[in-house]
Amino acid sequence: MNELWYLIRTITWASVIDILLVTVVFFLILVLIQGTRAVQVLRGVILIVLLVLVLTSIASLPAFTWLLQRSVPALLLAIPIIFQPELRRAFERLGQAGSLFRGFREEREGLFIGSIVQACQRLSERRHGALIVLERETGLQEYVDTGTLLDARLTRQLVETVFYPSTELHDGAVIIREGRVIAAACVMPLSAGKIHGGDRHMGLRHRAGLGVSEVSDAIAIVVSEETGQIAIAHNGRMIRRLDSTRLETILRAFYQPQLRRGWLGWLPRSKGRSGTPSRREG
Repeated sequence: MNELWYLIRTITWASVIDILLVTVVFFLILVLIQGTRAVQVLRGVILIVLLVLVLTSIASLPAFTWLLQRSVPALLLAIPIIFQPELRRAFERLGQAGSLFRGFREEREGLFIGSIVQACQRLSERRHGALIVLERETGLQEYVDTGTLLDARLTRQLVETVFYPSTELHDGAVIIREGRVIAAACVMPLSAGKIHGGDRHMGLRHRAGLGVSEVSDAIAIVVSEETGQIAIAHNGRMIRRLDSTRLETILRAFYQPQLRRGWLGWLPRSKGRSGTPSRREG
């Protein structure tokens, strides 16, 4: 009790601020990696650190301690490589913190979401494959440059025409920016995730949808040419077997809150979602 009382008396305002800053840094790191594959890696690292602490406290292990001392610099160099996707997203979000000074943005009408839903429903009924990518905070200009520039107002008829099998623009992705079809026939990056047993039958459209959602905060809508099923890829995860009602609900949940948050837009959202995230082809 005397030691505890001594520690309490030594606490100053500077100490409190110091502790709060460290807490905020760790909190932001945990929030940034929440829902990503980095969580499993971090758990493994913590487990190893705890195991090492237990082993070194039980007995004197000079050779093991020497090995750890030599390995720490290599581990520090490996961290940016292992967590490269998460670090990229974190820096992108920090770079978007300029919206802090713009205040809350006015809510935009979500009419174009209705057009997307109607187009996807018609494409699904006809089994016309499609890949529609909704740009959000992370710019997709590098992928826009790979396609054909349109810069046209989004309508159901335009989307259906682009993905009609006889057209030259149907093979590739349509990128939508602020309610306008910016480009068509765009080449998207394929998913870098490990493909498991049931996923080996995943088509290129689904892999491209997952891929662009892994490297950005974009929302990708995929219509299967074989089954006509509609799926959404977001943050490296895929929700499948969607009807028009669920598609509209999920789009409004994923897309519109990003528009409303304004100066909070650079912070990641809660991971509560409608539907069941899956990577397995139905």
